[in-house]
Amino acid sequence: MKTDKVFIDSNVLVSAARNPNGKPFLAFLKAITFPNVGVICDQNIDEIRRVFNRKFPNQIPLLEHFLAEALPFLLVVSTPTDEIDDEEKIRDVSDRPILRAAIAAGVDILITGDKDFLESNVSVPRIMTIAEFLDMAQES
Repeated sequence: MKTDKVFIDSNVLVSAARNPNGKPFLAFLKAITFPNVGVICDQNIDEIRRVFNRKFPNQIPLLEHFLAEALPFLLVVSTPTDEIDDEEKIRDVSDRPILRAAIAAGVDILITGDKDFLESNVSVPRIMTIAEFLDMAQES
């Protein structure tokens, strides 16, 4: 049984926190369940808090509850500041530190709904949609 280190992008975390019955939450569970290791970075946490403050201010207690339950099961890594070659493939400059963190953490897979990642042609880590990750996880 192969262990995959799975980086969970902020958009997946936001959706998982808001809907425990949806596919993003199922992908989150698969990412943190043996043999996988779920990984996020400090910037993810800041970003999802900003999103909730801006878009869902009345659901901040829901987010904080989700984080309190989720963080013990996640490997939280620092976001490197030094640029790397592959990050130029990511159109949105604000997403580039996420790629840096994923690569520095040595993850195998990055799950996201962000087209800037999905259309980037980055080959390491393997960038997958939630559906692709759930399909792959069922095959193993």
